[in-house]
Amino acid sequence: MSASDVLSFVERCHAARLDAERDILEAAYQWAVLHSPDALPASDRRGRERAKPAGAAGTPRITEHAAATFGARIQTSPYGAKRLIADAVDLHHRLPKLWAAVQAGTVRSTHARHVAEATRELTAEEAGWVDGEVVEIADGRLAWTRFEAIVEGKVAAASPELARAKEEAAAKDTFVRRSRIDKHGIMTMTIRDHAAVILGSEAGIDATATALETEMPEATKQQRRLAAFALLTDSAIARMEGHGPVTTAYARHLVERFASQVKVQPVIDLNQGAAVDAYEIPQKLREAVHLIHPGDVFPYAANLGKKVDIDHQVPYSEGGPTSTDNLGPLTRTHHRIKTHAGWDVRQPFPGIVIWRDPHGAHYLVDQTGTRQVTATTRDRTATRAEIHLTKLALDWAA
Repeated sequence: MSASDVLSFVERCHAARLDAERDILEAAYQWAVLHSPDALPASDRRGRERAKPAGAAGTPRITEHAAATFGARIQTSPYGAKRLIADAVDLHHRLPKLWAAVQAGTVRSTHARHVAEATRELTAEEAGWVDGEVVEIADGRLAWTRFEAIVEGKVAAASPELARAKEEAAAKDTFVRRSRIDKHGIMTMTIRDHAAVILGSEAGIDATATALETEMPEATKQQRRLAAFALLTDSAIARMEGHGPVTTAYARHLVERFASQVKVQPVIDLNQGAAVDAYEIPQKLREAVHLIHPGDVFPYAANLGKKVDIDHQVPYSEGGPTSTDNLGPLTRTHHRIKTHAGWDVRQPFPGIVIWRDPHGAHYLVDQTGTRQVTATTRDRTATRAEIHLTKLALDWAA
């Protein structure tokens, strides 16, 4: 393509993306309508599934687990889908000018959603005032940071009392907090305090860095401020649980430095399926489950922590064994969705989990992530494992 062709092509793609975002937002609202507890047939009203306002206080209610099925179809978690539905409902009921402009194609869905989230704690009247103030500039004409700043100002002007309460809460929310190691063995410490304290501390750091110039003549100012040291390079990578990937040299350094706190655990052979003849799950079996499944096994889930439920995929009361072949980690929310919202799950092989949503769609979850499994999987180049798992899922559906 020529330069003009490329530009025309990308312009059409961008317009199609905006249209798709708008359509998905409207579909999210329709999903909320369909899952009002009052609109469901009596046979679908599961007794243990609660209903809550879909968006801000006072908006129509939606069944507790409705977002899960919608989210899986657009490759997002139940939490992400719940936020999308909340934004759509708030736009329809509390921000009518923005909603009409979204439907007309004159306001971007992303901008409208930002306003919906920013006004969620306001009353309906206050949100309506912000709606009228920002609808004209929500078409993408402003850089995102400028748009955010204007919306923030309008929200504060709409409810000075709420803004003041948030300022007072922020003033009390001071801390010194160490984060987990993110990448390459580097750790961050966050200090949150009043501006005067931070500015004073920064001046002290700068003065100390200046005093170190003679001792560290080749170092930059930031190196002097951080007292940084370089890690060994060309080293193999290890993964420390809860810390992400680090070099083996850095892992060795930690072991040597904190040798008295190191505890050697026995090796768990994951090639030998573990099981117990009881509903309760012993710690060793829990550890094996976490090693097989690095995170929450619900479609598109993000949680990688260990403070989750270990679910019997085939319920123990129905003959499901307490074994690595039938256990998987789920957050409490996803566990409730699985139990009460009509989802089914099977684990044909350890580490390979297949879900079926209440409307018959199938999702394969493994260590690489989530993929929707459909008949079209067989029409593309696929591994033997994918083809076999696809057949399993389709046979299950039949």
